[in-house]
Amino acid sequence: QVQLVESGGGLVQAGGYLRLSCAASGRFFSVTSMGWYRQAPGKQRELVAVITGGKATNYADSVKGRCTISRDNAKNTVYLDMNTLKPEDTAVYYCNLRATRLGRVGEYGYWGQGTQVTVSS
Repeated sequence: QVQLVESGGGLVQAGGYLRLSCAASGRFFSVTSMGWYRQAPGKQRELVAVITGGKATNYADSVKGRCTISRDNAKNTVYLDMNTLKPEDTAVYYCNLRATRLGRVGEYGYWGQGTQVTVSS
């Protein structure tokens, strides 16, 4: 079993800052990537940012320059620092882990339960 525990969501005014955290634990062998996705009401889930095991990063165009993803490999924890938040950033943010499992072929994907981010104008 793999658990992803997210924290850091909340209500913030436009222009504000939030830091999301996601700690992974359980039966996985090697992390391929960790990332954040979000889903606003009536919209599809979309990538926000992802960081690989080698710490290469990729960001959605909508958050480039405002968000920074980082990772503590020793703690299997990923962070998302979000600056200059906008009302359109309002969504449920989901942590994603892609990892291999000892003795098994292939890569497995896991999701956190989601944390609400609400940005007021």
